[in-house]
Amino acid sequence: MRGVLGKSRKMICSLLSQAPVSPAYYYRSSPSIYKPKPSNRFSWGFLAPIPSPAIRVFCSKPGEVGGLMASSVQNQGSISYLTQREAAEVDETLMGPLGFSVDQLMELAGLSVATSINEVYKPSEYNRVLAICGPGNNGGDGLVAARHLYHFGYKPFVCYPKRTQKPLYSGLVTQLESLSIPFLSVDELPMDLSKDFDILVDAMFGFSFHGAPRPPFDDLIKKLINLHYYEQAQRKPPVIVSVDIPSGWHVEEGDVGGDGIKPDMLVSLTAPKLCAKKFSGPHHFLGGRFVPPAIAEKYKLQLPQYPGISMCVRIGKPPQIDISSLRENYISPEFLEEQVEADPLDQFRKWFDDAMAANLKEPNAMALSTTGKDGKPSSRMVLLKGVDKDGFVWFTNYESQKARQLSENPHAALLFYWDGLNRQVRVEGSVEKVSDEESEQYFHSRPRGSQLGAIVSKQSTVVPGCHVLHQQYKELEEKYSKESLIPKPKYWGGYRLKPERFEFWQGQPSRLHDRLEYSPQETDGKRVWKIVRLAP
Repeated sequence: MRGVLGKSRKMICSLLSQAPVSPAYYYRSSPSIYKPKPSNRFSWGFLAPIPSPAIRVFCSKPGEVGGLMASSVQNQGSISYLTQREAAEVDETLMGPLGFSVDQLMELAGLSVATSINEVYKPSEYNRVLAICGPGNNGGDGLVAARHLYHFGYKPFVCYPKRTQKPLYSGLVTQLESLSIPFLSVDELPMDLSKDFDILVDAMFGFSFHGAPRPPFDDLIKKLINLHYYEQAQRKPPVIVSVDIPSGWHVEEGDVGGDGIKPDMLVSLTAPKLCAKKFSGPHHFLGGRFVPPAIAEKYKLQLPQYPGISMCVRIGKPPQIDISSLRENYISPEFLEEQVEADPLDQFRKWFDDAMAANLKEPNAMALSTTGKDGKPSSRMVLLKGVDKDGFVWFTNYESQKARQLSENPHAALLFYWDGLNRQVRVEGSVEKVSDEESEQYFHSRPRGSQLGAIVSKQSTVVPGCHVLHQQYKELEEKYSKESLIPKPKYWGGYRLKPERFEFWQGQPSRLHDRLEYSPQETDGKRVWKIVRLAP
């Protein structure tokens, strides 16, 4: 590895000789929401096409779906680890011929730290954050992370005892002050940090640090070390998140004496440093999605792929979790009878618009539950494709299992679950097929590939292998290559559920959830909806 990196350093020198080096040399080694507007409105005749969502990033707690990203776990043994010198050379190249500025890299690094924290420690349970920031760029990363954490719904505090008097850092302080984020001096910090904070962000020293920490950082590091003893005394301490390097550790050898900070999470930036091999905490993330292929190639860096649009990726296996301990303490706005719409379809549209505006993944996904004459229920996820005064519409194969069950028992239940809003909607009612004209119209509105796929798939039947489906698809593709219109198969069409009962659920603290039920009743010869509250 050292030989490869030595060769890479020669190549980097050649690259550097062709471009001026930025005066901000060594970025990291220098000593110094909630509801965006929907892009389009929901069409209540047929659902407008919804673009494929970004993959979600790893969520350490099964059931926590809210984010914008997908899980990705990388084998720790296959990842490259940088020495102190190599890390500085990579930063030099980023800041020199590749044209990055300090503030760009700091913004990306701080955002990576904040998103890593949010992947594991949700603000509903870990709300109070203290960012302890040093005088250099590692401290700047902490300041940026504090700003993002504020916008993610946390309540951050900042301890920044040795401020760097440069415009970049002064600007970061101004940004935090404009958000009314409190700055605490060392003297204002409580003796026992576990009483006032849920998360401690260790952003004191980066990989350029040498020697013993000087005041006041030596005492701050001791405060973090002492939290370990609270845990031994069976008191729940706040979690410690270290930025790039646990402060006080040797960059390459780690916690040499074995009595240093023991972070619960390490967020390595750019690439893990050698000391990260000694990290034994449960959560190791890589952040700082700014390493261009040129650097990765020249340094032979083995770095994990960032999934989707994520700014962080987990390294190593997630910790084993006791399933019985998984729980979410929901925090939601009040949901009262006098606030809801009289017509449940209007209330559904209102909540669906909220789900669209919150950019949730496939807000039209719904669980469809059916039973046949044997009384055995089955459920599957389908996509809502239309809703109006007559009911909820979806499309499928008329020879599938769900279709057979519906022919035997034309009643079904739908369930919409919108995790990011702590909401779900249940709809029950009778089911009938939509008209051929309606099925024909929707079939030809689909992408051409989806039309061919509907013809190929004899849904719920046994196939010898996926190669058979792909071969049949190719044959159909060739067959209809010169045809502008692909005929809809007779065995494919839509269903409409005519609602007879609605329930709107919203999660609330201490399991005291809101449940409002709509059921029809006759009043003066008219059909109206009766609204009652159900016990959670």
